[in-house]
Amino acid sequence: MTRTVYVNGDYLPETEAKVSIFDRGFLMGDAVYEVTSVLDGKLLDYAGHEARLARSLSELGMTNPISAEDLLAVHRELVAKNGIVNGLVYLQISRGNAGDRSFVFPDASVPGTVVLFTQAVPDLDWPTASKTGIKVIAFDDLRWGRRDIKTVQLLWPSMAKMAAKKAGCDDAFFVMDGVVTEGSSSNAYIVKGNKIITRPLSNDILHGITRAALLTYAKEAQFEIEERAFTIEEAQNADEAFVTGASTFVMPVVQVDGQPVGTGAPGTVAKRLREIYLDEARKAAI
Repeated sequence: MTRTVYVNGDYLPETEAKVSIFDRGFLMGDAVYEVTSVLDGKLLDYAGHEARLARSLSELGMTNPISAEDLLAVHRELVAKNGIVNGLVYLQISRGNAGDRSFVFPDASVPGTVVLFTQAVPDLDWPTASKTGIKVIAFDDLRWGRRDIKTVQLLWPSMAKMAAKKAGCDDAFFVMDGVVTEGSSSNAYIVKGNKIITRPLSNDILHGITRAALLTYAKEAQFEIEERAFTIEEAQNADEAFVTGASTFVMPVVQVDGQPVGTGAPGTVAKRLREIYLDEARKAAI
């Protein structure tokens, strides 16, 4: 079955979808993106993703070429056209095609490029990794300083994931000034007793939509939240560790830089938080 995608107002077979070679997303990485999860055919945390998209565009001085109402309609239409029960909807908006290559932003009259596509992930709610846990390595955080803007500049995270793969692991914890910033595509946490510790929001980390929802649910479940940075050594000596993201929800981390975390197996807190998140997210899905 050929996947249907969306490009600048048109629904097309993926084999027919095209974007200009002069598009600034291709030439300059001048684009932002969002990934929204789909469970049971419904969109999770959509309002949060929509709000973060607006913030990312604003921080880069970009105008959203598609209305909020139309953008939601496109998400739903792609889910329906591609028969997505569990999966993801990827959205990317670039500054568009000015007809040539230049470091200078094009005139505001140049329309942005809007692309969306889906990916089916049947076991999105409970993949094998959520039951076995993942292993991470430490990796220097050399990204640009505005990680709070969700841009398509993902080369360094890709290099981190490849370094982890080469080391026989699954992912990486970025480290800057001796402390963990976040995962290569996730927010990072450790657990000590009933306390969940995670880095506070700043320009240094992505303002995770799953992070925001999970911390709200965790407080309601009587967990104590401490927002501060932690070291790799602290993570190795924690009771548990985990990461969160739109496509991973709550993923237990069982090894950090070659050292087991806790028992070396997924802990009860991460499992419970994943259950809580999935339950609440499904209730609020649209």
